[in-house]
Amino acid sequence: MAQLNRRRFLQGGLAGSLALTLTGCGLLPRTTGPAPDQYGGALGLPDGTFGVGVVDRRGRLLWQSPVATRCHSGCNRPAADEILFFERRPGWSFYVFDRHTGERRYHIRAADGEHFVGHGVFSPDGRWLYATASRYEEGEAIVAVYDARNGYRRADTFDLGGIGPHQITLHPDGDTLVVGLGGILTHPDYDRIKLNLDTMDPALVLMDRHSGEIVGRVRPGHHHQSTRHVDVGPDGTVYVAYQYQGPRYETPALLSRLEGGQLREIRFEDDTQAALANYIASVIAHPENDLVAATSPVGGTAVIFEGPSGRLRARLSLPDCAGIQPLAGGDFLISSGRGKLVRLGGDNRPTELASLPVYWDHHLV
Repeated sequence: MAQLNRRRFLQGGLAGSLALTLTGCGLLPRTTGPAPDQYGGALGLPDGTFGVGVVDRRGRLLWQSPVATRCHSGCNRPAADEILFFERRPGWSFYVFDRHTGERRYHIRAADGEHFVGHGVFSPDGRWLYATASRYEEGEAIVAVYDARNGYRRADTFDLGGIGPHQITLHPDGDTLVVGLGGILTHPDYDRIKLNLDTMDPALVLMDRHSGEIVGRVRPGHHHQSTRHVDVGPDGTVYVAYQYQGPRYETPALLSRLEGGQLREIRFEDDTQAALANYIASVIAHPENDLVAATSPVGGTAVIFEGPSGRLRARLSLPDCAGIQPLAGGDFLISSGRGKLVRLGGDNRPTELASLPVYWDHHLV
């Protein structure tokens, strides 16, 4: 179930409950601080083109900038005024914008034989960008390292020892990268066809960001639980979201929390499990309380649950819902591929904040 380097875990304060506070792609840099006031996301536009945009917490669009193709998620550069977005997998480039104006500063292309998968995270000082990527001919998952102070020049490459990387986040020790390794083999020549469902090997991977050494690998209970997205609660608990690749009639757990070096599954009652359609696109733990939100665009369902107990607190039917971020005061902002921005809290009383003529992609930043 788990292969852990106990010495490194103890040194980093990761023993027992693995008390982590992460800053990741799809999150503004934070520990347990307040929720942000502005939110960015990748956009599809009615004329068939694509862009990225930023809204305030009331859903008002502050700026919008064009990109060449569909983007997925992004991250903010600490100690700088830049926001970055990756193209959707297979992504051939990422874009860097002025966070306040939307002016494009850089357009960086993937190295030959590689593609990005939509996620990245910065070092605490904002110098190094760590992007999950795939060497598609070899089927190798890697972390591509870029020097933001040197025009985002490629600086290093770390091997994740697996297939199908996705979200990457950073432990607050400043040294440990946390990666969702989906385990699914794809190739750009075959679009997004999954080529290895019988042999996929998903995992949660922990890596030293300086050396690239893998210091922990934790596997889910079933090899079809593709480990895709990760977040952490204010108490340091890690939450993992799956996209199940087994038969559609099965409704396994799609969320788990890291406890004692293993992943403990969180399962809801059967009707809610079915509504999630075996697919979680985003998971976010609120920094002001113990609530966690998750979305399924496939099932058109968002849920909020208590992190420690897994007890369901709210469920919302919202077609194509995907992006989530915390709102100040304890609620969540949820976006949909149909332009909706909805506020939802543990009281299960949703409020539509905006309906914009855009199609939000799967993550808010």
